[in-house]
Amino acid sequence: MKAASLQMVSGQVLADNLAHARALLEQAAQAGAELAVLPEYFCLMGASDQDKLALAEPFGDGPVQRFLAQAARECGLWLVGGTLPLTSGDAVRVRNSSLVFDPLGVCVARYDKIHLFGFDRGDEHFHEARSIEPGDAPVHFDLAARDGSTWRVGLSVCYDLRFPELYRAHARAGCDLLLVPSAFTWTTGRAHWEVLLRARAIENQAFVLAAAQGGQHENGRRTWGHSMIVDPWGEVLAQQAEGAAVVLAELDAGRLREVRAQLPALDHRVL
Repeated sequence: MKAASLQMVSGQVLADNLAHARALLEQAAQAGAELAVLPEYFCLMGASDQDKLALAEPFGDGPVQRFLAQAARECGLWLVGGTLPLTSGDAVRVRNSSLVFDPLGVCVARYDKIHLFGFDRGDEHFHEARSIEPGDAPVHFDLAARDGSTWRVGLSVCYDLRFPELYRAHARAGCDLLLVPSAFTWTTGRAHWEVLLRARAIENQAFVLAAAQGGQHENGRRTWGHSMIVDPWGEVLAQQAEGAAVVLAELDAGRLREVRAQLPALDHRVL
């Protein structure tokens, strides 16, 4: 199965971000991708964390959800919509949610980001809990590929990457592919991004696809980028440093079986 990690440098205008996302999705579809993953906050990188509140949609309908459903249907893709803000039970916070649409445009899964980023080194600070209400449960879905095979896919978002217990839960559920739409900062990404992605692939013997924001944004923030696809042995199959791009790789189910047979670490678990 060919998969696409879509890297963006989203700005502060929703319509522009959706147009850029649609162009990348069409490019991925033309290249033969069956699955395309957008980055976290693909629809908006606002001037402040509170800007996402104005865009919040109820789950099931809204401009961004309609855009994703239509794009999946018209491009014939399994589409993971990075994240978008969905309304929560809290008037001053939203859910940072990753929605999955099948090639008919039907939403088949929703994951609300569990772990909320907090970072403060004086001149650079982030406190997602001020504007986001966390989720509380792992989510996976089954993807029926064109060749008749089925891939079990585990969902996660950005800061989740630092919490291996979430990915172990996906491994226990039989996931073959782990998705990580992200907006890693330049500071933390430079230090930890690749090593964490490769570790999650190796320890869970699964493909990992990470779609990132990557570049200098209108709001002054700089994101790390380096969207990549990693195989179950920890080898980076494809990546893009910065700038908008479609990162493509073939996910080989035979390679997955080979790695798991040669080193059956998942069967050797004790705890």
